[in-house]
Amino acid sequence: MLTHAGQNVWENGLGQNIFYLAQLLRALPFVRSVVLLNCGDQTQLAPGARDLAPDLPLVPPREAADLVDLVIEMGGGLDTEWLDYIRARGVKVVFFCCGQPYVGLAESAVSGRPSYFSRPERCDAVWILAKDRAFIPMLGALHRCPVYEVPFLWDSMFIERRRAEAEAAGLAFGYQPVAGDTPRALRVAMFEPNISVVKCCLVPMLACDAAFRAVPAAIGRMHVLNSAQMREHPTFSFLLASLALQQHGRVQVEQRHDFVGYMSQHTDTVIAHQWHNDQNILYLDALHGAYPLVHNSPWLAGTGYYYPDCDIPAAAAHLLHIAREHDRAHETYRRTAQDFLAQFSPRAPHNLSHYARRLMQLTAAPTHRGTPC
Repeated sequence: MLTHAGQNVWENGLGQNIFYLAQLLRALPFVRSVVLLNCGDQTQLAPGARDLAPDLPLVPPREAADLVDLVIEMGGGLDTEWLDYIRARGVKVVFFCCGQPYVGLAESAVSGRPSYFSRPERCDAVWILAKDRAFIPMLGALHRCPVYEVPFLWDSMFIERRRAEAEAAGLAFGYQPVAGDTPRALRVAMFEPNISVVKCCLVPMLACDAAFRAVPAAIGRMHVLNSAQMREHPTFSFLLASLALQQHGRVQVEQRHDFVGYMSQHTDTVIAHQWHNDQNILYLDALHGAYPLVHNSPWLAGTGYYYPDCDIPAAAAHLLHIAREHDRAHETYRRTAQDFLAQFSPRAPHNLSHYARRLMQLTAAPTHRGTPC
C-alpha cells in the first residue's frame, strides 16, 4: 500500500482493489492473517479505508519479515533488497499487475514523464487481470517467471459508505427515472483520468457533441472531469473550441471529484472510453448506482450501452436512445446491472476458489531464481 499525505480512497481504483483482495484472503480458511505493507510515508490508512478496515494492520516492510509467508506487490513498489532477503528465507513473492503493463512502460519512455520501474526478476509469479491477457507473453519475458490470470474483484463497501455520507448531506445517489414522453436533457459525465491513452476523454467528448448536433435537446450539459489541467494545452483547447456544445455554453471542465459526490449533485449519465483497459471500477460503481453507462468495454457487453472501439456515431446513438427511451426500461436495466455485479464479490465461492488454487500452487512450488518461463 503506497500511503501519502492527503490520500483519498477515491483517487484511483488500485487502492480499493487492495482492500477487495484483502477481504477475499481473510475469508480463506488456510490464511491465518493479512497485513498491509506500508510503502509510503504515512502511519495510517486514508480515512475512508481506515473506517472500513480498522483491524487490518499497516506495517513497514522491514518490520514484517517474520509475519509473512507470501508477499503480494500490488499498490506500491517494494524494496528489492528486502524482497531478496525474504525470498532467501523461503517467502514467495507475487507481482499483481493491475495497471496496463505495455502503456506503463512505453508512454513514460516516449513522453519523458517520470514513472516507476523496479527490477523485473524480483518475484516468483505475476498475476494479471483478464484485461491484460494479451500481454502475458510480454510479462513472462520481462519478469522471467510464470504469469497467471486471476478474477477481477469488486464490492460496494466504499461506494455505500460514500452514499451514506452524501445522503447525510441531503444528496441522493442513484439514477432517478422520470415519467413522461418528453426526451430527457442528459447531464453526461466522463471520469477518465486523462493521464494516458488507455482512459481518455476525447472519444466521449466527440460522441456527446455528435448527439447534441443531431438532437440539441438531448444533451443538457457535458461534464469533463480530470481535464482542468489540459484546458490551456493547444490541442485540447482547439478541440474544445470546435465543439458545438462548447459554442452553446454546455461544457463543464472540471478537476478530479469522487464519483458518488459528483453524480449526486450534477449528472445522470456516464460515458467512458478505454483502450486495452476494459476492466474498470468506475464502470461497476456506475452500474451499482443504476446510471446509464455508455462504454466500449467488451467485458461489459450486454450490460450498459456498448459501442465498439472508437465508434463515435454508435456512442452518440446510445445517448439519444437514453434520452428518449431509457427511463421506461430502467427497472430492467437496474436488475441486469445488479446480476452482473454479483459475480465480482470477494465472498463469491468461484472467486475464493480461484485465488485459493493460485495460492496453494504458488506455496507448493520451489522458489524461482530468475530462470526463464
